[in-house]
Amino acid sequence: MATETAIFEIDGVSKSYGGVNALDGVTLRAGVNEYMSLLGPSGSGKTTLLRVIAGFEVPDSGRVYFEGRDITSLPANERGIGFVFQNFALFPHLTVRKNVAFGMMHGNTRVSPSEIDARTQSVIDMVGLTGMEDRGVEQISGGQRQRVALARTLVMQPKLVLLDEPLGALDANLRGRMRNELRAIRERMGVTFLHVTGSETEALAMGDSVVVLDRGRIIQAGTPDGVYSTPASPAVAHFLNRFNMFDGNLSQGVFTGPFGAVAVTHATQAKDDVYAIRYDRVQVQPLGAVTSGPALKATYIASEYLGSSVMNYFETADGKLCEVEHHLSLGAPETYEPRQQYLLTWAADQAIVFGKEGKL
Repeated sequence: MATETAIFEIDGVSKSYGGVNALDGVTLRAGVNEYMSLLGPSGSGKTTLLRVIAGFEVPDSGRVYFEGRDITSLPANERGIGFVFQNFALFPHLTVRKNVAFGMMHGNTRVSPSEIDARTQSVIDMVGLTGMEDRGVEQISGGQRQRVALARTLVMQPKLVLLDEPLGALDANLRGRMRNELRAIRERMGVTFLHVTGSETEALAMGDSVVVLDRGRIIQAGTPDGVYSTPASPAVAHFLNRFNMFDGNLSQGVFTGPFGAVAVTHATQAKDDVYAIRYDRVQVQPLGAVTSGPALKATYIASEYLGSSVMNYFETADGKLCEVEHHLSLGAPETYEPRQQYLLTWAADQAIVFGKEGKL
């Protein structure tokens, strides 16, 4: 039964293809005027979930609700839910204006020519395409085509918009700009966005909430800060791509790993014993330095400049790559000698520990 405060809700939804579960008993809800990011690797079920909500796929079991109504069996064109495809799915022979107006001109509900013109121009202005109305979509840039696809969806005045990796076809610079613009457009429209992405940076930057999928199941949901700071499992920490992760053994409050034995005050229950420390929590010390926390000997390999930070790469004796991030706001980065050994160290209370002895 759907709750009154949710714009959409799915309850125990499963979907399989050829005996392989794409969705496995997924339950999820989003509130009115919320930006929800859906994160997971390829094959985790993200796009299938979107297609079930939109009505392009019928679940094998479970129910789908929208605005309090059970729409599980309702055709996609009768749901009133907008969908922005990854490849934009624009009509190449039509102008920007005609692409945006297409749904109103050919939909089930009759819209007067004057209202079509007014709504089309309004949404074109809102997404920043003023002056391009009569251009063909093959005559504009990738970022502008993305705006046309968004405008074509928003002009139908949906209360829920589903975006299937909408920034995936854009270059890095344009993706950064469009992240900010998508949030601003959503806030002006006052609608709920469900944004599927395989980029942890995109998911954390854009979502009011973040949902992490793996193998057709939701493995964590929460605020971006909550998911980033306290991943619920090694899989979530791995997807976030911000942690050095070490296998080892957790026994009676002590984790033994490649850095030795470290006392642990809290551990999260998991099927495997894993020790995780964020890239920006690791310090580099000269070999032989006295350290107060765990220490791991590693060889410096290379550095990568990322604009606001520098990523330093080290290799341990067993061939594991460790990453150390230095934020330039903290000062100039240190320089290290190639193929020289250093100590990687960190405060033990900043690590996140998973294991069979942990608590839920």
